[in-house]
Amino acid sequence: MEDAMLQGAIERLADPAVPQKLCFFFNAQLHHVLHAMPLAIELARDPRFAVDVVAMTHDHIAMARDIARRHGASTIRFVQVEGPMLSAFTRLAGSATPPKLVALAAARGRLAEYDAIVVPERTSLLLRHAGLKRTCFIHTCHGAGDRAVGYDRRIRQFDFVLLAGDKQRRRMLDKGLIREGHYAVVGYGKFDLTRDRAPARLFPQDRPVVLYNPHFSPKLSSWPGMGLDVVRQFAEDGRFNLIVAPHIRMYDGRRRRERMERRLEEFSRLPHVHIDLGSAASVDMSYTRMAAVYLGDVSSQIYEFVVRPRPCLFLNAHGANWQGNPSYRHWHYGPVHEDADHIVEKVAHAIASHGAYAAVQQKGIEDTFDREGRSASERAGRAVADYLTSRLRHGTMPRTTSFGFGRGSALAHE
Repeated sequence: MEDAMLQGAIERLADPAVPQKLCFFFNAQLHHVLHAMPLAIELARDPRFAVDVVAMTHDHIAMARDIARRHGASTIRFVQVEGPMLSAFTRLAGSATPPKLVALAAARGRLAEYDAIVVPERTSLLLRHAGLKRTCFIHTCHGAGDRAVGYDRRIRQFDFVLLAGDKQRRRMLDKGLIREGHYAVVGYGKFDLTRDRAPARLFPQDRPVVLYNPHFSPKLSSWPGMGLDVVRQFAEDGRFNLIVAPHIRMYDGRRRRERMERRLEEFSRLPHVHIDLGSAASVDMSYTRMAAVYLGDVSSQIYEFVVRPRPCLFLNAHGANWQGNPSYRHWHYGPVHEDADHIVEKVAHAIASHGAYAAVQQKGIEDTFDREGRSASERAGRAVADYLTSRLRHGTMPRTTSFGFGRGSALAHE
């Protein structure tokens, strides 16, 4: 297989008309599709590249295909990885997506065909240990938040990294995760996919909309200890319309989602409460765009909300000593509360006091998202195209240094 790949590279050097084969690989939850498809669309318009989308589920393929159709990217090929082993493990796990290591094993043979693989997650780097040592790996970060997990040491193993803004650039350089010539600051491509889509109307009465967006990690999330109490208070008060949309990873498992939907059923029947435990609308910015107030804890979706500065508030359910911690920079964008008592009044106060936080939000957005004239998708496409063309012209190959993963790190939260 390695010899065949090397022969393919030689053929492309000999004949520049032969396009490089690029794979956009989706091996995690649905939200990753929106972080990589802007780049896929741009590169599909460049005759130097042949672009495939390879994914593990029908839902990933359907979302990617719909995005490509809406943006006129008709040359992209869509491939779903299937097989009895994959189906069996997915059923056993009870999740919407197959376990990552099983998925990598199932997709490995197909992925070995590509010159470059673009991924928004990091576990796929294990493919280098499975023989794909000459393949170029490109990382599109899936979010632009503050938490340390966004600065995972595995990022240094990518050949090229796309960054949303100067905040990511500084922190990754400080940690030695990126090096000159192997990254580009391009902005946030997801905005290009969502900018012109009008949010659907969810509520019959025109009240201010509060988005409650708890994180999936039990160690960080306000949901386990406060979530049901938050929903109950809004349900009983009635001054606001409430969207309850946890991070999509919280209820990726079908059985867990069904159990929680039953527990929330009494609220979901109310006209001013909307429950979403993992639909496409929970990841495509529908809710962050329509909400007037953001209520959450540590999700990077706060940045997709305050890109248009608005009131927000945070629940410190895990007793974090957050002052001065860069992983909690976003907690300076609104009031932080240690409990959910009188949460509706706290939201009303956050609205009234928003003026004290608006300038801080604006500064955070300018640092997080580089919004230079051209679209982020166009900038990312040009940066990756230039890198891959130069790599091919000079005959350079990716690094094959060992990963040095610590115990459990290969499946760290992403």
